[in-house]
Amino acid sequence: MAFTSWRRIVIKVGSALIAPAAHGCSTRYLLTIARFIAECRLAGKEVVLVSSGSVAAGRNAIAAKQQPLPINIKQAMAAVGQSRMMACWSQLFDFDCAQILLTHDDLQHRRRYLNIDNTLRTLLANQVLPIVNENDSVATAELKLGDNDNLAALVAIVVDADVLVICSDIDGLYTANPRLVSDARHISEVAAITPAIYSMAGGSHHAIGTGGMLTKIQAAEKATKAGIDTLIINGQDAGSFDRLLNDLPAGTRFARQQDRLSAKKHWILNSLKQHGIVEVDKGAEAALRSKGASLLASGIISSKGSFDKGDAVLIVDQAQQPLAKGICQYSAQELMKIAGLHSKDIAAVLGYCPGEEVIHRNDLVLLT
Repeated sequence: MAFTSWRRIVIKVGSALIAPAAHGCSTRYLLTIARFIAECRLAGKEVVLVSSGSVAAGRNAIAAKQQPLPINIKQAMAAVGQSRMMACWSQLFDFDCAQILLTHDDLQHRRRYLNIDNTLRTLLANQVLPIVNENDSVATAELKLGDNDNLAALVAIVVDADVLVICSDIDGLYTANPRLVSDARHISEVAAITPAIYSMAGGSHHAIGTGGMLTKIQAAEKATKAGIDTLIINGQDAGSFDRLLNDLPAGTRFARQQDRLSAKKHWILNSLKQHGIVEVDKGAEAALRSKGASLLASGIISSKGSFDKGDAVLIVDQAQQPLAKGICQYSAQELMKIAGLHSKDIAAVLGYCPGEEVIHRNDLVLLT
């Protein structure tokens, strides 16, 4: 899918581009990125910007010598840096910008997820540029998304984007780290993300980055599974953006793997945390794969983990291979009692039957 056919674009910009010296914001690379965003909008495209950089932007305001930085120090830096980062971006545009701060908890709860969706779409409909960041000033370890690459993928899914553009400081994916391996080859096209693709990724080399190529591939996998093309380009190279604007290849393209899922199934697959594992027999596996069936108690062999009604669980086959993910209508304790039973026998065992389906097909997403 080329630039001319893009309707909605999510662009992710990392800390290394916003604060290359790790001491506050710089427009060194942002001017080019801002011009690209402006050109996209002039061409009738809708753009959402996912921007890291709040901690880096506020780093020089908070005295700290500890390494790694404690969470409270990072939160304080982020509190200072959020306004600095927004001011930096706003001065580069002649249209309105809006700040949206998110945590994993926001995306995990269905009502908040829908509110985020509605807010983003309303901003886009009014030609306002949404600038999204993780809410680092309040997020604790259990609430954090972890990195803005994966956040960008989730935002792309929420807004039903056509493409996710991840701006890095190298020209996409290589067979090995080009900074360490002189004969590493650039990969321009990835048809499918496999373990071999992951093996090419290394960690972040930048002092202020939380990601690296690994998290970018993780983000690409999320987005492409949701039917969204993903590009990793060199955000330090103005030519990368010129090539995109002229429908020419740039960086590494990860091809989308399927047509788009429903918004609810996007949420189940990418936003809900998994709380347990449910093993199913061959009959249930076949029914889920080929018949679009719901999961019934009769097809369940066992379950692991502690989960309540309404929690997401991973469904595996008898070889323990992931099969699907879905919202369970029974708790772990209830499921242990009714595994293998026919639906008509559930009430006799539990004293009640909240539903014949353990996981309804509308609350289930196949993984393979």
